[in-house]
Amino acid sequence: IFFCKAALELARRLTPQVQILDAHDWAAALVPVFAYAHGLPFKTVLTIHHVADQGSFWGLDFALTNLPERFFTLRGIEFFGRLNFLKGGILYADRLTTVSEHYRREILTPAGGHGLDGVLRENAHRLSAILDGVDYTRWNPASDRSIPARYDPRRFRGKQICREALLKEVKLESAPRGPVFGMVTRVVEEKGFEILVPLLDRLLWDDVRLIILGEGDPAYETALAVASKKFPAKFAYQKNYDEKLAHLIQAGTDISLIPSRFEPAGLIAMYNLKYGALPVARVTGGIQEIIEDYDPTADAGYGFLCYDYSSEAFWDAIKRARQMFRDRRLWTKLMKRAMARNFSWDASAEQYEALYRELPGTDNQLAT
Repeated sequence: IFFCKAALELARRLTPQVQILDAHDWAAALVPVFAYAHGLPFKTVLTIHHVADQGSFWGLDFALTNLPERFFTLRGIEFFGRLNFLKGGILYADRLTTVSEHYRREILTPAGGHGLDGVLRENAHRLSAILDGVDYTRWNPASDRSIPARYDPRRFRGKQICREALLKEVKLESAPRGPVFGMVTRVVEEKGFEILVPLLDRLLWDDVRLIILGEGDPAYETALAVASKKFPAKFAYQKNYDEKLAHLIQAGTDISLIPSRFEPAGLIAMYNLKYGALPVARVTGGIQEIIEDYDPTADAGYGFLCYDYSSEAFWDAIKRARQMFRDRRLWTKLMKRAMARNFSWDASAEQYEALYRELPGTDNQLAT
């Protein structure tokens, strides 16, 4: 509440005059509500990255907002007797955006809307999708100073050096016959660990390597730790995030694993492609807009997708990837195809600018 109030007070004092405020997710979702309630001269946009996080608090905290009582109603920030910040932002923002077209469709359904699908459907005419972008000044193997050797689609020797350096860094046996799998993620159910953990034994009995970096649900953390003790030469799990290791995993991995139940934007897939770590992924959210499934008949695509949220479906996609990995000439071609994809912020920024210009009362020189 106080963060949103402070943001508005700052906006009122900035020069040149701010015209548009783009609030992101529940923590900033009261900004459009306050701007409307107090008649402030700002147009507002609410960008939804994760509709499951809504900022839901008990109704007695409504007094802290200093809003008139009419805002704690069905047409305000009240939701089943509680405060719901995200609902308020959806109702009062001038425009709504989310981070991929498929996620936009998902959140309009009961399965994907987490209770707010009805509110979102009522306001769907104001909801559009703009795919997130990647900062390639930080995430680019051709210039990344966090990895031991740089590489690009014309020179892959650096990737092999990074692969060897990664296995040495996490103390796994070198030179596996099979691929090196990697994940940099939150270790929670929505990232697909309920379907991945049952596959660990099956995956690691082969001569492959697996590195996972991330923390989250203690139950899944424990399962990963146990598996790493069972396969100490093949599987390394590190709980505490390390930026340098995250870059090294991207660069040293042959195949990335994305079994997510929800993946609104799919940023991790964008990083994977740029580093030539071909993804095995479940189709959800932005994944289908980022990864094209490999079709050997048409010789198109560069990733390996599954559509069912189940261990067996994900295992089938892993098996397809491992089979293709044996053909080194084909794998190199797929890597080049993946690394050629461009998800820079340039295109996304142009779409945001176009959306801002559609807002009434804004001029050609936007200050946001």
